[in-house]
Parts: sequence; structure tokens; C-alpha cells
Amino acid sequence: MYQNYGDIDVKYLGEGIAKCVSLTSLYLNLSANSISDNSAKYLGKGIAKCVILTSLSLYLGRNSLGEIGAKYLGEGIAKCISLTSLDLSLEDNGIYEIGARYLGEGIAKCVSLTSLCLNHYYNSIGEIGVKYLVEGIAKCVTLTSLSLNLEVNGIDEIGAKYLEEGIAKCATLTSLYLNLCDNSIGDNGVEYLV
Repeated sequence: MYQNYGDIDVKYLGEGIAKCVSLTSLYLNLSANSISDNSAKYLGKGIAKCVILTSLSLYLGRNSLGEIGAKYLGEGIAKCISLTSLDLSLEDNGIYEIGARYLGEGIAKCVSLTSLCLNHYYNSIGEIGVKYLVEGIAKCVTLTSLSLNLEVNGIDEIGAKYLEEGIAKCATLTSLYLNLCDNSIGDNGVEYLV
């Protein structure tokens, strides 16, 4: 049965997650609901209490999180310093470059990450948002697997250069998936990436 979860529902969910301090793995799919900045605040606070999480899969695509919602999620993720696997889907949420900065800052605190998957398409993060994201990713020095879906984000050749510079710092990578469809990276951007 289809449910359309909103702020009150997610508040209770966040409070419940906060009580599960022994969680090591959390999978949560709330895609295509009515999740706003407030909802993200409750989720971020709940996740922040789960400090021994090693695996977090959070699917919040096609909601209305925005930049502030990304801030709350980034703050929550930053508290999960034991994370080794993070799968974060925030596609089509109006995150923009400031939201990308908050997420990059949160990811940077997860220094034990070995696997990171970001589905961040349709968020208009542009070149500056890419810069913020990869600055955070570059601090995850144990990363072996990286999947970045940055389709339709207004990324140009400068953004591709930022990607190249950030990914180059991930010296332990053995697996890389990069989707930059429907951006404007051009020949120069491709040259940077290669």
C-alpha cells in the first residue's frame, strides 16, 4: 500500500531510530514522499545517535529536502564515524551547491568509509557543488569503491576538473563508477577526467 509520509511521520521515525543506538546497519527508503527540511532534521538527529553504524543506505529521492535538509543530513552522517559503507540517494531534491557543501562536510567526517555511492542527479549543484562534494570525498582515505551519479547537474569543464582533482586523491580506489550524463563538461572536461 502506498503511503505519503510527511513531517510528523518522519519525526516519529527519527525518534525511533535515535533509540536504536546499537544499530550497525540501517536501510531506509522514503523516496517520493512529502519529506521537507523539517523531516530531514528529524532523520539527521536520529541517525546521529547511531554512532556505531557501519552501513547506512538512505533513499530520499524525489522529495523536497533542499539545502537545509541536506545540512541536517550531513550533520547526522558526520556523527557516524564508524561508517564503512554509505549509500545516499538524494536525486531531484533541490540540493544546489550549498546543500552539496553540507553533504561534503558530513562525508569528510566518515574517515573509515570504504564504499560510497551518491545518487545526486537533478540537483543543480554545478561546478562549485562538485568541488564541495569531492573535497569531502577526498578525505575518506580508505575508500576503495566510489559511485557518483551526477547526471543533469549543470556541471561544466571546471566541475570536471574539480572531479579529477578530488578523485585523484582517493589513492586506494579499486572501483569507480561516474555518471555525468546531460551535463556540459565538453572535450576539455573529458580530457581532465581521462
